[in-house]
Amino acid sequence: MEALAVRLSGLDPYVDGAIRIVAFYDTLMRRRVDLPALARASAGLAECVAGIRIHGTGRAIRVSPEGRDATAPPAPATTTVPITLDEEEIGTVWLERTGPANPLDDVLLDRLALAAAAAVERYGPARTTMADPALVELAISSDSDEAARARALRLLGFAADLPVRVVAVRSPLPLDRIGGLVCPARPVKAAPLADVGVILATTVDVARFPAGARAGIGAADSPDRSWREARTALRFATSREPVVRHADLGALALLAEVPRAASRDNADVAGIARVAGNPEDLETLDTYCATGSLRRAAELLHLHHSSVARRVEQIGRTLDIDLTDPTGLTRARLALTAWRLLED
Repeated sequence: MEALAVRLSGLDPYVDGAIRIVAFYDTLMRRRVDLPALARASAGLAECVAGIRIHGTGRAIRVSPEGRDATAPPAPATTTVPITLDEEEIGTVWLERTGPANPLDDVLLDRLALAAAAAVERYGPARTTMADPALVELAISSDSDEAARARALRLLGFAADLPVRVVAVRSPLPLDRIGGLVCPARPVKAAPLADVGVILATTVDVARFPAGARAGIGAADSPDRSWREARTALRFATSREPVVRHADLGALALLAEVPRAASRDNADVAGIARVAGNPEDLETLDTYCATGSLRRAAELLHLHHSSVARRVEQIGRTLDIDLTDPTGLTRARLALTAWRLLED
């Protein structure tokens, strides 16, 4: 092959230059360089500003011939070539040449586009946490076929052999901050979808969720099923238990499948709605249901044992349930959970 290249290069200066460009990018690809390194090498080779943009991030990498980020306003692109991966256009590469066009620019950009596609497939589009919501939705949607889902995950930076956990989040804090906290080792991506934040991560540290955040964590291996589980688990999150793993819900997850009309018509759930009119009673019932003990509930509520006992007795009369009986306590727990799901 090298002998053939030498013979061809002697025939035409253009062929010689093209072969050198091909060899240049082959070397970069063998060294497995990332997108910024590709842009720097291309700008140095072309002796003008080179740019790379990946649609999934919306961010452009522009590098000057000196190897630094180009800070001047972008000049019109003299030549542009799309980056394609699996027959899908995922971005563009370009040159901002101010002087006469170089006849080898097309060859350079073709090779740069190929190298950029390989880098995206290997590393993902960016090292940032925030991602394109459309790409995240494609990865977790039940309407996506497996090929499209795999491509979306690859573009987001997840390797095919790594599990992806899906988390549904509601929090006043920025999603990228939460993602960085719960999965500091990366890879992790986040995006808002409607009124819920989505975090995709290879691992999730439940203990690192910040105060004020509520989250549901899916358990399934498939991202679409994990997303459904995460949304369900989020509905069970409370101030007392702000982070819920779907795997920990067990049979309780079935309550999320009960039609709303059926829950509203249930006498126990209707009774909880009446109790909820008094925040103190609701807090007392919640604490008692969580502990199953009058004494422990009194400690958590900072009240005397007898005061809590009187409240629980009164709440029991309102619900028409004996809360001191194990069966009655179970009914109250289920009714309280069903009412919360209605309120979500």
